[in-house]
Amino acid sequence: MYKCFLVETKPNGVSHVLMNRPDQLNSMIKEFWNELPQLISELEASGKTRVIVISAEGKHFSAGMDLSVFQSGDLKTDSPQDREKLKQLVLGLQSTFNALERCRTPIIAAVHGACIGGAFDMVAACDMRYATADATFKIQEINLAMMADLGGLQRLPYLLPDAVLRELAFTGKALTAERAQALGLVNEVLPDQKALLDSVMEVADAIASRSPLAVSASKEAITYARDHSIQDALLHCANLQASIFSTADLMECMKAQKEKREPAFSNLHGLKQSL
Repeated sequence: MYKCFLVETKPNGVSHVLMNRPDQLNSMIKEFWNELPQLISELEASGKTRVIVISAEGKHFSAGMDLSVFQSGDLKTDSPQDREKLKQLVLGLQSTFNALERCRTPIIAAVHGACIGGAFDMVAACDMRYATADATFKIQEINLAMMADLGGLQRLPYLLPDAVLRELAFTGKALTAERAQALGLVNEVLPDQKALLDSVMEVADAIASRSPLAVSASKEAITYARDHSIQDALLHCANLQASIFSTADLMECMKAQKEKREPAFSNLHGLKQSL
């Protein structure tokens, strides 16, 4: 169905999105930028997906943007019209990763090997990041006489210390998995891909066992708080809690604890993808 991805959803609601162009280092070709927001939208709209895991086949997570994305003339800046066209192109590419952040479902990135350029922007838009010991993260654009423009420079200030981000953005040096964990960018470092996916799926299963309403609202509250004042975020949180609080889910939690079992929750309602 997709050229750049394989998608599988487990019965418990964990959806695994696998980048599957290993021979091309999972570079982000033109189809990638259309397929990723489409599949995220479809998984979110189904109501059955409770958490999404993004990983990759092959030696590396992703080499980032494939230059085939740009057609002849896309990068011209000879006139104001050329520069406006380039601006709209960049905004369109940004919207692909915005879809990850806006998705009501938590998204976990499982990174191995190299995570370069646009791939670093992508994982910055995910809710959590796990990595293998050999994983590296690089803002490659500066090495091509460009600035990173797909969201990393806007999201990474909330994930990395300011001076560290500036070093990465100004030099194009690679950030190792060990240092990324020490700085808080990566939740956990695992020895290899198998251990990585085993650990990530364990976390995903735990999220999937929680109330989808409460998990979705928690993601919304955290993202909102990042971009607003504390007082605005507190009001937003109160409104969210009032809108999603479920006495039935609370009673199910208490009953499950008493019976020493996992609680059972209803899925979120499906969404209409078009009016």
